Parts: sequence; C-alpha cells; structure tokens
Amino acid sequence: MPVCSTSATPKPARPTGPVVVLLHGWPYDIHSFVDVAPILAGAGYRVLIPYLRGYGSTRFLSGHSVRNGQPAAVALDTVAFMDALDIRQATIAGFDWGARTANIVAALWPERCRAMVSVSGYLIGNQAAGKVPLPPDAELQWWYQYYFATERGRAGYDKYRRDFAKLIWQLASPKWVFDDATFDRSAAAFVNPDHVAIVTHNYRWRLALAEGEAKYEEFEKRLAPGPVISVPTITLEGDANGAPHPNPSAYAARFSGKYSHRLITGGVGHNLPQEAPAAFAQAIIDVEPH
Repeated sequence: MPVCSTSATPKPARPTGPVVVLLHGWPYDIHSFVDVAPILAGAGYRVLIPYLRGYGSTRFLSGHSVRNGQPAAVALDTVAFMDALDIRQATIAGFDWGARTANIVAALWPERCRAMVSVSGYLIGNQAAGKVPLPPDAELQWWYQYYFATERGRAGYDKYRRDFAKLIWQLASPKWVFDDATFDRSAAAFVNPDHVAIVTHNYRWRLALAEGEAKYEEFEKRLAPGPVISVPTITLEGDANGAPHPNPSAYAARFSGKYSHRLITGGVGHNLPQEAPAAFAQAIIDVEPH
C-alpha cells in the first residue's frame, strides 16, 4: 500500500492511449508540464502528472509515518501510483527529483518502464558518493543542501519557502523570464504540511546525515553500484542550466539500450519541460518504441 496519496492532472484525453507519467522536481510542481501535457494528449497519449510526496494535495496515510524523502521511497511511490491505476507499463519522464525517480524505476523495474526521458541524464546516486568532497566551485553550487543539513536551514526554509523557491528558480534558470502568476501557481504546492520535512530529509539522506527506512535498504543497495539502464532513453540538457548537473559524456555508458542525448538551446535552464515544452514532448514521442 502506498504511504501517501497523490493527485494527477490533467484528466487523460484518451484513456486507452499509451501512458506517460511525468515527474516534477524541487522546488517545482505539476505545472512544469502545463504545456507539455496538451501536446502529448493531442498525439494520443494518456498523460498522468502526479505530485511527488510532500507537494500539493499529497498526504500520508498515517501521522506516524516517517516523512522520508530518500530516493527509493519516492520511486516506489511512482510504482504504487501505477499499481493503483492498474497501469502495467508507462513511459516515464522527468527532471530534477523527477528524473532521478524515473532513473530508479527504469533501473529496478524495467518491466514497468516502456521508455524514459531524463533531463540531466543519469542521476542515480548513493550515500557513499555524498560523502566525497568536491572541488570548491562544485561545492558552491550545492550550497542549499548544506543549509538544509542544519536546523537553522530547516527553520529558514519553512519560514521563507516561497522566497527560497523563487531564488532557486532564478539561479537554476538564469535566462528564464517567468511572471509572478507562473511562480505563484507552483508555489501553492509548497504549502503542503510535509513539504519541508520531505525536502530536508532528502538532502540530509544524500549526505548520509539522516537515516533511511529499513524497508528501502534492499533497493538502495541495488542502486549503490549505479546500475545500467536498459530501457530506450533520451537524455536532455538545457544550454543555460544553472543547477549542478553532470557532463553527458560521464553518463552515456550507463544506458545499454537505444539511447541518444539532446542539447536544447535558446537559453533553456533547469526547468526544461516548462521552458522548452515542445522539445520535451518531442523527446517522449521519439523515445517510444515502435
């Protein structure tokens, strides 16, 4: 049974079409795909866009559940979401946390993943890697995860979550000009009562500063070596991504099936689906096995 409930939008235009599950990242929400969904629905896809745990209308079934943001837990939410809707297989596409989640589902349950589109490539990590120091310029890009490692950071994010999210939007997509209405529409999803706990636990877990749950340990052990992904995959990167991301040459060998990489130009930043919806949708259409 899934540990949290999810909402999906929009309603599928053609319930019998091939299923696409679109997964957002932090600090974004389902509206990252607001212009992607109509393109895919018009092409005959059944498009499902769930909130990740800790966003929007998601709620834990028990007040005693650990507010766990570790990657395996988020990925299992996606599998549970598909199970609840009786979906055997889907193309899974996402960015940021959503791309990492798609990677994990494709690696651990390839029979559930028809194909994958992943912004910023291969993002499966482990706690051991999180302990390894990076060069100073790289550490600077991850400033917020060290902030979240402190109680001051947790309290600060709770108090200023809207300002914090807007700053990340600006830093991660320095050439994206968004208006207040666009930001406010997504920021409403951060009001979720579990949001701060989930976000801070995710980043603390990555640095091995917080424990995960024993029920996910088996999956984390399988992910730790960086398993190869065999499903058809297209990776994408924006030419103006201000967030930390690996060089495509560093992860190409992690894909053993049909694979290609696309650089999306024109000042496209981290929130690629919202900044370049046509390119993101076309990658999903192109990656589908025929």
